[in-house]
Amino acid sequence: MQIKEQIRRTLAGLEPRTLTQGFTRQAAVLIPVFEYGGEHHLLLTRRTDQVETHKGQISFPGGMREEGENLMRTALRETYEEVGVAEDRVEILGRFHDYMSITDYRVTPFAGFLHAPFTVRRQEREVAEVLRVPLETFLDPGRLRTENEIWGEQPVKAYYYSYGAHQIWGLTARIIKEFFDTLRLPPPHPGTH
Repeated sequence: MQIKEQIRRTLAGLEPRTLTQGFTRQAAVLIPVFEYGGEHHLLLTRRTDQVETHKGQISFPGGMREEGENLMRTALRETYEEVGVAEDRVEILGRFHDYMSITDYRVTPFAGFLHAPFTVRRQEREVAEVLRVPLETFLDPGRLRTENEIWGEQPVKAYYYSYGAHQIWGLTARIIKEFFDTLRLPPPHPGTH
């Protein structure tokens, strides 16, 4: 089964975890999957040092919900604003679980497939770099490090993925880990890279 259909089918059968309290604001992000050079990738951003929160971290395109906006629209609008991918190039495949960020935002991810050709144009104040990360990076157990940390008063398991010189961690890594665990994709074959 093609990955796009596998994501769509998995999310259609998922009862997404919905957070109804404890957050101060709402945000939405896109989990953008696309094909490049015969392989599937995620499109991620490295944030600049000029943004208000999570400076220099790797994240999904996304941001704050505007008044009266539904969350899927937020994810699409913010993706266009941050990386320039037009809405008509994005096929939404489904909604994933809600998450609470360290800044008390409720973050709702939507998986989307980016149809070629699409243009990437980064918003220079917010986005330092746009990364095309092969999916197998997140399926290779050798690239994942887990640490026990304290968040607020609670012990949590923190995930770290290594990709070249980059570390993908925090909420982005947590979403990626749960997303791929939910999809149950097989790990890459040894020796493919």
